[in-house]
Amino acid sequence: MKTMRGIEPIIAVVILVAVTLVIAIGVIGWIMGWWGTMGATENLQFYPDSYIGVGGNTTLYIHVKNTGSAAAVIYKIEVVGVEELTDTSRFDGKTITDGTISPGVEDTLQVPLSKNVVPGTNYAVKIYTKAGNVYTVTVQAKV
Repeated sequence: MKTMRGIEPIIAVVILVAVTLVIAIGVIGWIMGWWGTMGATENLQFYPDSYIGVGGNTTLYIHVKNTGSAAAVIYKIEVVGVEELTDTSRFDGKTITDGTISPGVEDTLQVPLSKNVVPGTNYAVKIYTKAGNVYTVTVQAKV
């Protein structure tokens, strides 16, 4: 009589761990949005008419266009040496809400600043996106 044998317990554990890892990577990729944006990229283009308006309220105006194929999500704007802004509800334009710039959208991002700047001075502004890109643009403070 022939006895039937299954696979060794060690091999079964290795197979279960491998399958679990593959499923975990798939779920993490889905949650993080890696699979939905494969091949799509953001590309922000900044125009030279961007500036910091000085007067009653100090406001940063950034004229930007997303020429890429994926939405650009801005999570932080830094006016180097002056202020870091992470409250995306303050990053508003006509078609930009909460710092999200859809593909093909051109708009002026208006960001109120809480600190004063010196009129006539050029400032470096760094724009950080969730895709890991950092864009730097130079703007001048104008009255």
